[in-house]
Amino acid sequence: MNRVGIVRCLVAAVLFGASAPLASELAGSLPAFTLAGLLYVGAAFAAAPATLTRPPTVRALRSEWRPAAAAVLMGGAIGPVLLVAGLARTDPATASILLNAELAATVVLAALVFREHLGARMWLAAGLITVAGAMLTWKPGAALDVGALLVVAACVAWGFDNGVTASIEQLAPEHVVMLKGVIAGGANLAIGLLVAGWGADTTLSDVVAALAIGAAGYGLSITLWVKGARDLGAARGQVIFATAPFIGAVIAWTLLGDHATTIQLVAAGIAAVGVAVSLRSAHAHTHRHHEIIHDHEHRHDDDHHDHPHVDDVTGRHTHAHQHHPLVHAHPHVPDLHHRHDHRQT
Repeated sequence: MNRVGIVRCLVAAVLFGASAPLASELAGSLPAFTLAGLLYVGAAFAAAPATLTRPPTVRALRSEWRPAAAAVLMGGAIGPVLLVAGLARTDPATASILLNAELAATVVLAALVFREHLGARMWLAAGLITVAGAMLTWKPGAALDVGALLVVAACVAWGFDNGVTASIEQLAPEHVVMLKGVIAGGANLAIGLLVAGWGADTTLSDVVAALAIGAAGYGLSITLWVKGARDLGAARGQVIFATAPFIGAVIAWTLLGDHATTIQLVAAGIAAVGVAVSLRSAHAHTHRHHEIIHDHEHRHDDDHHDHPHVDDVTGRHTHAHQHHPLVHAHPHVPDLHHRHDHRQT
């Protein structure tokens, strides 16, 4: 798989994994909608410099407004509210490991809705991580934990968001993050302030902390994940990102004073095996590329990007470019150039 994409998704996981337990510390003082809004407004601050430097074109907005709107609604509005509501009702370590459910949701939706090619390894990985999440959610002889279910529901919303966002070709990742931050973050913040206000125990430092957590754990993290997912596909990008809950759990255990339980450790081990199983899942066959014009980061060291430039260009760069029809065979994953139908291959 693309090494740059893997590194980006891994760094995104570190940032988001650290943000979950830190955000849980604020969930006790800030109301759910208010905190969710602040997190994504912080994300907008992180995406603002790149967006102002290279704003989206009218053509790109017209072409991608439907998937962008779906990403904003599911990933920027519904998902964060469900997460912070769940964080307020369950312990940080359990919530962090439960975030693995986002991988299972992303994989299932990628296959059934977005038609990504997965293969046996990806299904096995999703099954293992789903089992790990179920071990934490279900307690024999007791009702399901409401906080855990809310975290899982957030993961389903983000799973849909992941598939939609990874398919956007005309808008830069920073543009998507900016839209989520301004529209969804602003709406959630307004609702939170109207319904519950800032909270009786909220301080200015809490607000600043929420914005900072949102800038790093959502703004930078989502930007890096989207760039990685464009190289790997949504499901495989989420496999790498699935290391985030383990990072969050370690932070909760070491810095926040939570105690690791046996079931948490066992579940973490099962989920780790699932991540490892899915790392080698590229496949090769003869496939056809249709003519397309899109805008994304790329290099000129493969068969897909042989277009000319007026000036010499080296390394990774971004601009609108055209792909001519091409038929060839090579190992690949469902990145921006390999979303072909496998039912006839």
